Amino acid sequence: MFTHVHLGSSDVGRSKAFYDALFDALGGARSWKDSERNRWFWQRGETFLVVGEPLDHEAPHPGNGVTIGFSVDSPEQGDAWHAAGIANGGTSCEDPPGIRSHSAEGGIYLAYLRDPDGNKLCALKFMGPLAV
Repeated sequence: MFTHVHLGSSDVGRSKAFYDALFDALGGARSWKDSERNRWFWQRGETFLVVGEPLDHEAPHPGNGVTIGFSVDSPEQGDAWHAAGIANGGTSCEDPPGIRSHSAEGGIYLAYLRDPDGNKLCALKFMGPLAV
């Protein structure tokens, strides 16, 4: 359904290190730089994440209520993703990483971060019904 997400950054080099670490925790992604517009692309499958200077040359800022979701294969991979983000300038937000009950899908694993520019990110894994 979606092709890409573009996030603004005030320090593209710092963002590159942060997102490289997140994608490494997820098993890697193809990446390349658009030097003309000072932005980086990461590709997994047919979707892209783009992080760079805003195209309107205004200051970047995170959107209120906006969250970018990353699919993880397991809670362990989600924990590694979260730890990689913290180790590379991100901050934890929301509740601690873990499995939460969810009325429609049983349990879901969630881990939340803010990247160095304040953009809110989430690692998510649908776990199926939780054992009682």
